[in-house]
Amino acid sequence: MNRYIALQKIIDLGSFTKAAEVLGYTQSSISQMISSLEDELSIKLLYRSRIGVKLTLEGADLYPFIEKTILQYRAMQEKANEIKGLDTGIIRVGTISSITCHWLPQLIKEFQVIYPNIQFIFHQGDYSSIQEWIKTDTVDFGFITPPAVTGLQTIAIKEGTMLAVLPANHKLASKNIVTLEELSTEPFILLEEGHFSEPLEAFRACNLKPNIKFCIHDDYAIMTMVEAGLGISILAELVLRRTNYNIVKLPIDPPISRKLAIGYKDKNSLPIASKYFIDYLVSNIKKLP
Repeated sequence: MNRYIALQKIIDLGSFTKAAEVLGYTQSSISQMISSLEDELSIKLLYRSRIGVKLTLEGADLYPFIEKTILQYRAMQEKANEIKGLDTGIIRVGTISSITCHWLPQLIKEFQVIYPNIQFIFHQGDYSSIQEWIKTDTVDFGFITPPAVTGLQTIAIKEGTMLAVLPANHKLASKNIVTLEELSTEPFILLEEGHFSEPLEAFRACNLKPNIKFCIHDDYAIMTMVEAGLGISILAELVLRRTNYNIVKLPIDPPISRKLAIGYKDKNSLPIASKYFIDYLVSNIKKLP
């Protein structure tokens, strides 16, 4: 099973070296594991090139079965943990930066007081990538917004405000509130969130089109660019907490909100550790900013 897990990690990271570092092996030992697996199966699974490691055609045909085997193995381990008590387990979460920074640290700290041996693996992405990770079992569950997903079960968590973010010396910075119409004429830095964006939906609802100059996948990079005077943006109030950027944050008319939820395929098939963490999170919703 360790060979299958090593192969999966090599494919995920595109590198023997990176997979060895993550799994705690030497590069030679992880290479030997893959060679041993290829010998056993009598199939060449991987080929290396200057741009990384990829599955061969035969390996690509076989890989879905290897992934299912790993999932079944983990499910067996989780069931054993459930039978003997939750002493160990791995929780794989799809998350966005604001939640990673402002929700998860305290939740995990408190959860590990009860279950100290639980491990967490985070995959940080956007609404589209997290939805795909859930559907392909890359993560057990993820934080999403319900309007952006299909075919998943969801639990509503919070609804938060989104604010306009402007350079400190911007002509609109002295106002108490800004309108979407005013923002639509300014150079706009869009947070890339996949196929769904709350600000774009809000502009569209008002028959407005923002003047998009940049599209970036990181909230904090956007704040840096706004601070430099490259444009304005709209970001979640949650991610704007505890920042020291020289920027101005203003409410918007009409207001824009962001609904956050937990998404998963089927709660009954979730690993027991993930079930426990979801239940813990839901019971502590009022503590979340």
